[in-house]
Amino acid sequence: MVVGGGFGGLWAVKHLAGAPVAITLIDRRNFHLFQPLLYQVATSALSPGEIATPLRRILRKRRDVRVLLGDVTDVDLIGRKVTIATRSGAAPVSLAYDTLVVAAGSQSTYFGHDDWRSVAPGLKSLEDALEIRRRILGAFEAAEFERDAERRRAWLTFVVVGGGPTGVELAGQIAEIAKRTLRDEFREIDPSESRILLVEGTDRILAGFDERLGKRAIRSLEQMGIRVRTEVFVTEVDEGTVILRQHGVLERLSAETVIWAAGVAASPLGAVLAARADVEPDHQGRVPVTPELTLPGHPEVFAIGDVARVQGGSDAPLPGVAPVAMQAGEYVARTVRSRLLGRPAPGPFRYRDRGNMATIGRGRAVVEIGRVRYTGLPAWLSWLVLHIAQLIGFENRLLVLIRWCLGAVTGGRGARLMTNERTDQAQR
Repeated sequence: MVVGGGFGGLWAVKHLAGAPVAITLIDRRNFHLFQPLLYQVATSALSPGEIATPLRRILRKRRDVRVLLGDVTDVDLIGRKVTIATRSGAAPVSLAYDTLVVAAGSQSTYFGHDDWRSVAPGLKSLEDALEIRRRILGAFEAAEFERDAERRRAWLTFVVVGGGPTGVELAGQIAEIAKRTLRDEFREIDPSESRILLVEGTDRILAGFDERLGKRAIRSLEQMGIRVRTEVFVTEVDEGTVILRQHGVLERLSAETVIWAAGVAASPLGAVLAARADVEPDHQGRVPVTPELTLPGHPEVFAIGDVARVQGGSDAPLPGVAPVAMQAGEYVARTVRSRLLGRPAPGPFRYRDRGNMATIGRGRAVVEIGRVRYTGLPAWLSWLVLHIAQLIGFENRLLVLIRWCLGAVTGGRGARLMTNERTDQAQR
């Protein structure tokens, strides 16, 4: 049984092809989401269907796999059963397993300020991306109506919280929307006058990259008109207001659009799994696992991806990125095959770091592969090729490639639709 159809779960299923097993894949969504490009949906560069593929479509030729739509809410480690809340609203269903793979993913974390979620959406789901898209495009529309200069300035102020790859990519895309896509489309406002602020609590952005690449990324962002501020903490977020703290000094900023990219936590199922196994999750809610990616005391239960704390070569755990989850899924499949054949286990999980990359804007990116580091157009082209190759399905690859080519030439964004409209009263 595999819980989660993301990179970890899907790769485990993929690499179990041909093994003498019956697989049940359970997910609360009916599609696999290519999360590395989720920010492009949020900034109207791509449509949702271009980065999401129905799980049943992906696995239609796998007669050994059954796909179920539901939410796993509990795990009975002694009885080897999971409890599933179905979409129909009927009574929860219990299903038995021989081997369980938990790859339930993650969610945004607000570090104890969950009340900020409604005013500063994170970016972990398609619903999040559509809401962020609505807010970004809606801010320009509201500014066009606004006659008060200060209020208009607030509508044209965008604050991205978090200087990791997601925050950097979002800030860069918002700048391209303001300074290129919307050029000449408004009469009362000049979108290029927008203020875009990227704030990070530590002393650098892109902390997972070489420090020199982080500095180059800052220069690229500043050339795009984005103000980057490090060692700045958000202390309060309210409708239209953000309070920042830097070195003990508070600053109140009027901003109608705030996007949260400052941190993630494991899926709630991680806490359930930790409680059932009587182990202590880490501060991100991740379950500590053995070097073989199994739950301590339960070799039949694997936890991989964002829900698991996997110790790396140093004291720091492995990052919650797609390559780690994909390699973990493949490792789990090899372990299961070895057990079925009575062969020795493949040994502890070893992550092969093939490098990091992040895009900043059109023709701007940073790439780090071992000791090789490069930026600019070559890095951007490398990023394009890799992400096209990793997308699920030929149709999606072709559509995304066409979208990117058209966008690079014309600056247009074909997915500039404002959906899920709500009245101000309902929103606030």
